[in-house]
Amino acid sequence: MKENTGKYRKGLSKKESFLLAELARQDKNIFTVKQAKKILNEEPYVTLHSLKEKKWILGIKAGLYAIVPLDIGVRGADSFIVHDFIIASHLVRPYYIGFWSALNYHGLSDQIPSSVFIATQKAKKPLTVLNTEFVFVQLNKERFFGVEKTEIDRGKINISNINKTIADCLDHPEHSGGIEEIARSIYFSHKELDFKKIKQYAFKMRNIAILKRLGYVLEKIKIDEGYKDTFKDVKLTKGYPKLDTIGRAKGKYNERWKLLINVEIDSSRWMY
Repeated sequence: MKENTGKYRKGLSKKESFLLAELARQDKNIFTVKQAKKILNEEPYVTLHSLKEKKWILGIKAGLYAIVPLDIGVRGADSFIVHDFIIASHLVRPYYIGFWSALNYHGLSDQIPSSVFIATQKAKKPLTVLNTEFVFVQLNKERFFGVEKTEIDRGKINISNINKTIADCLDHPEHSGGIEEIARSIYFSHKELDFKKIKQYAFKMRNIAILKRLGYVLEKIKIDEGYKDTFKDVKLTKGYPKLDTIGRAKGKYNERWKLLINVEIDSSRWMY
């Protein structure tokens, strides 16, 4: 039976080979139409269409492409998957991967969010690329810190460090799986966290609600005894923010932590 060779990568023209070789020389595994135009010194659309048809490149979104590595095999783009974090790194500037996505990346949560959460300084609507939703969380410039670089699939991405991730999640539970998911992450990983550093981050972010939620969570999951010093010099503000920003503004007021307890944290649900 004759195999359908139409599913395989086709040979390259001289122009196509030159473009891919030059992009590789510049270490641009993901590239834009503008970059291709600069290399070819002409409009690149015909060449890019041909490369896409031959499965040597993968279209990520309008104007953005990924070179399919040789080691992917003869099926080329049909067998190639670009890591969501690599795609995220090309969608907006400045940026970092944060919130629930970072919580999972650092091993604090075993729940894989269906969306990728990206911190940015610009307002931007959610975007779906290659069947993945990318959610952009606008932060002011003063909250853009605590970021580290890491390498994924031969690409470098920005991601919040482990302690900034917790601070961000407590700041925005709605982008982090909710307060119970954050509490569960803290419960199982508290020895890996630096709560004094998280406190410093909360002060730098100018949001005492982070510490209100943290204090309540530590108390609720019964590990607060070892971390009381963290809150010695913390003066809680008079307002009563919601414990979980996802839930409705209904519940009981907690005087100790000055929170509106609008959801219950039940650690018995986490035991396997």
